[in-house]
Amino acid sequence: MFRFLTAGESHGQSLNIIIDGVPAGLKIDFDFVNNELARRQKGYGRGGRMKIETDKAIFKSGVRLGYTTGAPITIEIVNKDWSNWEIPMSVNIPEKTKENTELIEQKTITNLRPGHADFGGAIKYNQKDVRNILERSSARETASRVAAGAVAKLILKEFGIEGFSHVVQIGKVKISDYTNFDFEIAEQSELRCCDKIAEKNMKKEIDNAKENGDTLGGKVEIIFKNLPVGLGSHVQWDRKLDGLISQAVMSIQAVKAVEIGIGVGAAETSGKETHDEIFYDDKFYRKTNNAGGIEGGITNGEDLIVKATMKAIPTMKTPLNSVNLITKEPYQAHFERSDVCAVPACGVVAENMIATVLVNALFERIGSDNLEQMKRNYKSDSVR
Repeated sequence: MFRFLTAGESHGQSLNIIIDGVPAGLKIDFDFVNNELARRQKGYGRGGRMKIETDKAIFKSGVRLGYTTGAPITIEIVNKDWSNWEIPMSVNIPEKTKENTELIEQKTITNLRPGHADFGGAIKYNQKDVRNILERSSARETASRVAAGAVAKLILKEFGIEGFSHVVQIGKVKISDYTNFDFEIAEQSELRCCDKIAEKNMKKEIDNAKENGDTLGGKVEIIFKNLPVGLGSHVQWDRKLDGLISQAVMSIQAVKAVEIGIGVGAAETSGKETHDEIFYDDKFYRKTNNAGGIEGGITNGEDLIVKATMKAIPTMKTPLNSVNLITKEPYQAHFERSDVCAVPACGVVAENMIATVLVNALFERIGSDNLEQMKRNYKSDSVR
């Protein structure tokens, strides 16, 4: 079973990832992993931190001479901004000097942000300093997920399975044609958008939001190609692949809705308009893909299509009205360095989260001890 655990704070020393269940014999393309991390950091509307950090995955275990051994993999991503936070984020109690005390007090937060984990987290964990909540709930944590997902992607690539994403909406601006997807165009776009006219208007939306001290959300579409028939299962609720994918994507910070295939559009279409007719000519195929590649919790051989809707980031330069956690007095919400729009990054994170789910479904079908054995099993008639 492919599973991973992450640790680390937004302004702590580093982010750390432990990945268990990676088969032996997988060649780790370190450049690929680091490129995935770089893709997460790009995008028109990103904040100042992207100019500080250039994330790099440092592999510390589970890989020898470039190949996985079957042992757990440890990855570290160093936070380059740590030097500015060494005292207020210290693990130990710092020396009690006037300078250190002032630094800690400056970074203490008691004003709550609507839309963030601040309030619920502070109450649940009985914290008087909201920083103890926001440091971990920050979207900085998604760098860890991308590192884990990049390893999952390397496994999937061994079987010809690849995933991509593109931005289909930011604010009120939507692309005109969902079918006009080109990975190369998306990767070259500052917004990872294939529609040049829509991209131009999206940038205007972002510029206006920035000028007004506001933020913007949007929607991304994720597509995985060359999946075999039969991943997932219909027999139990927690084995349905669409359910597992939805949970993984919904867990991404600021994601508020997940759709598979036609998604919410199914509410306004009849059965004849919704379901994908089946044909056969040397192989089974469909002329439409409203199901998004999954029927009954099982892949049907068509492209997997997932959409994720991201809300506007709750940290704004023009803050909303709120309350101080300690005094209960009205305050304007705390502002922490933030993005205006991070929708393109959300697509990259979603790709990698979905990859971790698909890898487990693949393992369930063909085993996971070593890559050579997996490839033999994959070639058998039973899994084509």
